[in-house]
Amino acid sequence: MTEYLNVDGGTLAYEVTGASGPLVVLAHGMGDSREAYRFVVPRLAAAGYRVAAVDLRGCGESSVGWRSYSRTDIAGDLLAVIRHLGGPAVLVGHSISGGAATIAAARGPELVAGVVELAPFTRKQSIKLGDLRVSRYRKGIARLLGTGLFGSVRLWRSYLDVAYPGRKPADWAARTARIDAMMREPGRMAAMRGMGRSAPTDAGAQLGNVRCPVLIVEGTLDPDWADPRAEGEAIVAALPTGLGRLEMVEGAGHYPHAQYPDEVVTLLLDFLRAHANA
Repeated sequence: MTEYLNVDGGTLAYEVTGASGPLVVLAHGMGDSREAYRFVVPRLAAAGYRVAAVDLRGCGESSVGWRSYSRTDIAGDLLAVIRHLGGPAVLVGHSISGGAATIAAARGPELVAGVVELAPFTRKQSIKLGDLRVSRYRKGIARLLGTGLFGSVRLWRSYLDVAYPGRKPADWAARTARIDAMMREPGRMAAMRGMGRSAPTDAGAQLGNVRCPVLIVEGTLDPDWADPRAEGEAIVAALPTGLGRLEMVEGAGHYPHAQYPDEVVTLLLDFLRAHANA
């Protein structure tokens, strides 16, 4: 059942599964909704966790028309949800929300017991000519840039096809149709373009201020980076010594939690058992 939380600037939609247990908050990437975690939520709840899946500002069932869509903005929203639900929580963030989770952990250490970042954009990015020799990266970045430049739902769908290399979820056709419909709703593409224009420098500036354990999960075939392992290692290196750990999911693209949910849930449960507060 969808619940709503009014915060400064709009309304956030979220859904809680599991009546009790340590709190886990799941935040998706841009151009998506909380349904991105459809394979993850039931398994975490069955393992005894109270799981809150959030629609980011401008996405899913959350309101549109926000003033801005930076990682700092999203971090504030996530901290508001955790506070409302009675944290602390382990915060799981995908892509742009990985960077937001970093900021939330640094700014609200009393509310964030641990962070899991899935294919996160948490550091300043730049396109290097040598990286363009990697075919999947060249295809992915072209479609992402085109989506942002033209506001094209067709290009976003084309990017998603590259971002899920090889194995597609069993509900791929139905799921992408729902994403297509959502992105055609008034204000949804504008929200995604706003997120795309927001550089992750605010998140990178907070990496050294994080005080909780952090798990970085990267797919080996993620088209958003020419070398996903190197990106994950750089994030771990920027965290305080001993706090970060990197895990690679073989064959996964930019959505490991939807493409390889068994592997990702195993990693999540191991992390939660070690770091979630009862």
